[in-house]
Amino acid sequence: MVHKGFLHRILFLDIETVPISPCFDDLSMTTQGLFERKTQYLRRDGVSAADYYTNAGIWAEFGRIICISTAYFNKDQGKGIMLKSFFNDDERSLLLEFRSLLDSEFNTNTHLLCAHNGKEFDFPFLARRMIVNRIKLPDILNLSGKKPWQIRHLDTMELWKFGDYKHFTSLDLLTRILQIPSPKIDLKGEDIARVYYKENDLNRIVSYCERDTIAVAQVYLRLQGMSTDFYIVRNGREGS
Repeated sequence: MVHKGFLHRILFLDIETVPISPCFDDLSMTTQGLFERKTQYLRRDGVSAADYYTNAGIWAEFGRIICISTAYFNKDQGKGIMLKSFFNDDERSLLLEFRSLLDSEFNTNTHLLCAHNGKEFDFPFLARRMIVNRIKLPDILNLSGKKPWQIRHLDTMELWKFGDYKHFTSLDLLTRILQIPSPKIDLKGEDIARVYYKENDLNRIVSYCERDTIAVAQVYLRLQGMSTDFYIVRNGREGS
């Protein structure tokens, strides 16, 4: 548990990802073959790799990040939470901007990252895409050589498990049972690739990502027995 007085040291976040290309046919033959082998045990009988490609955004090898939304409590803002989003069609640019935030505001061994299913998805995805884009990993994402107690990652899904490692609970379900406003009022995860590639509406995705981030913060507070009563201070949007 993080004491109430240390909330400002937690960076809550959520990322949105899409397949690296709009269509399976846009990939090189080599990449198509690699994707086919990667998903061969996941695809049901009769489902081709091309048909399954809409799911490619969940793998850092075949997907990319288009938005990172962050939120953190500013100790000088009372009950205000600072909301800042990074989004861009150029993945490297938004990762560099996010890295700059980590370096300037969350760069001590007392700072933490928090996401829902972050240990299985958000944190490794961020680290892998930074490596792909030749960006040096910030210490808070670099797990190499660290002991489990040195890893500064919080995961609201893991906190909700209470040691039940086979248990998966979506953020949507968790917000509903904890009586927190659901962030899934406009989009769901499976809609992101379509909205990005077919509707070209990145701003809509950013708004969705921000709602998820705020929900993660609210869930964390509820799990710690704290009040979820705070106001949002928009700290700008960095992106295209």
